[in-house]
Amino acid sequence: MIEIENLTVRFGGVTSLDGVTVTLESKLCGLIGPNGAGKTTFFNVLSGFVSPASGTITAFGTDLLKLAHYKRARWGLRRTFQTEQAIEGLSIFDNVAIVWENTNRGRSSRERDVLGAIEFVGLGVDPKSRVGTLGAHERRLVEMARAVVGSPRVVLLDEPAAGLPEEETKHLGSLIRRIPDETGALVILADHDMDLVSACCTTTMVLDFGQVVTVGPTAEVLRDERVVSAYLGATESA
Repeated sequence: MIEIENLTVRFGGVTSLDGVTVTLESKLCGLIGPNGAGKTTFFNVLSGFVSPASGTITAFGTDLLKLAHYKRARWGLRRTFQTEQAIEGLSIFDNVAIVWENTNRGRSSRERDVLGAIEFVGLGVDPKSRVGTLGAHERRLVEMARAVVGSPRVVLLDEPAAGLPEEETKHLGSLIRRIPDETGALVILADHDMDLVSACCTTTMVLDFGQVVTVGPTAEVLRDERVVSAYLGATESA
């Protein structure tokens, strides 16, 4: 469970998050909203890349804001980004191992953990293959393997299926749904693909102008008139 109270972030005269207060208990949470709503800032605060002006974040009883960003990785926070972070010149194994090195797992489990994460995402490629030789879907799976390696507790997914065709997006969705059951982690999925959010997330939060518009069961949230009109592009009938 993640409890957030009065989370506020300002960049100069711009308030990116404005008093966000929310409790996320579901193991699969969606995060939606238009561009500039504050979704990435929200992830950046959880990750430790941005310090808030005020507020608290408690995850599974731990005050995240008291942990340096590298200690959050050791604690169990994982993340993907809108732009790929895997290093093309390194192998699949080494890319996943880089993330593993920042966990608090014992050295003896390194190979088992890394290969286990690669197997978990269904990447049917030799782990020694360089990432630069892979296709877009395979590279995205490398990013997912990096996000689940080493006993994660919170996994933040920032538009993981962006640019992928429908079938590959469905495969990624089935993978996302397995993460809580097979790793125990709480997953927050930020995406503009409402089909993916609907297929994966039991609870969804909506941000707009840095404020929480609504949060609740995903099906109900996606039927909310404010969400339909503002984020799904629907128009009123004549």
